[in-house]
Amino acid sequence: MINIINAKFITSSQNLSQCPDFGLSEVAFLGRSNVGKSSLINALCNQHGLAKSSSTPGKTQLINFFSAEFIDDEKKERSQAVFVDLPGFGYAKVSKSVQQQWRKNLSEFLRGRIHIRAFLHLIDARHDSLENDENLSEFMAEFIRPDQKILRIYTKADKLNQSGKAKIKAKDKNAILVSAAKKTGINELKEQIFNALYS
Repeated sequence: MINIINAKFITSSQNLSQCPDFGLSEVAFLGRSNVGKSSLINALCNQHGLAKSSSTPGKTQLINFFSAEFIDDEKKERSQAVFVDLPGFGYAKVSKSVQQQWRKNLSEFLRGRIHIRAFLHLIDARHDSLENDENLSEFMAEFIRPDQKILRIYTKADKLNQSGKAKIKAKDKNAILVSAAKKTGINELKEQIFNALYS
């Protein structure tokens, strides 16, 4: 079993030029505002207040970095990585000029950040066909490298019944359904992230 321990906040940056180079493999968390990025980071790291979630969608405008230590319980091996919590998109009640700046910063970061090994595209399981999410998938497909992997994570899966979950799985065979509130799917996701980083 894979566990994540000793996670802690490192720093925040406004754009790529301000982001430090940690020299470690990175996991980028992407998704619409209010999709649950902060809650998922907290669930993965088993720390309630590590990543601060805002009650106001779109309030988080910074790139937030967290260090995390993966431990393989079977092999007793430890590995360091960095989680990157990126600003949400598509929901925030801010000016168009601010949204355009966010998109520019996000594009620069995703294309230019060489240490990203895994992109976690978070999608609200209740709204799995939104244009914003489809656009993001197409955008990432343009620049994904052979050493990078995109994982599609369907959050708030506890809000769906079994037929709703089956519908997502039928549409996306690689879908990972999680609930940060109920802690379901979290262990599977840890394994998938670990494999994306180190296999």
